[in-house]
Amino acid sequence: MPGIDECLLEAMRLPGARGAALVDWTSGLALGAVGEAPGGDHETAAAEAAELARLAAEHGTFTARAADRPPVEDVIVSNADSYHLLRFVDTSFDSSVFLHLWLGREEGNLALARIRLGEMAARLVLG
Repeated sequence: MPGIDECLLEAMRLPGARGAALVDWTSGLALGAVGEAPGGDHETAAAEAAELARLAAEHGTFTARAADRPPVEDVIVSNADSYHLLRFVDTSFDSSVFLHLWLGREEGNLALARIRLGEMAARLVLG
């Protein structure tokens, strides 16, 4: 069962990966980060991604009703040259963390990244 560093390094092995981070969406803090950061700063990217994650997780339109799972599975944002995949992680505490993977659009495979990030999130050990 991988910890934060191992999980992020595994994410960086995905085709087209530019950067990855584990972020607490309640505080906006990066618990770990590797690779490049969108905009050049991991802490700013974490805070901005946390705002988006919080918006999705706290509004009933987007949330699941299952009490034993995170409120949202993932959020995908695409732009002209990249994809941002936010994958919520189910934890034994409050499930307030997500993996943020930044993929280059030309080299990345969004479907593969979504599947693999889900697998990583399921194996991730936080403690």
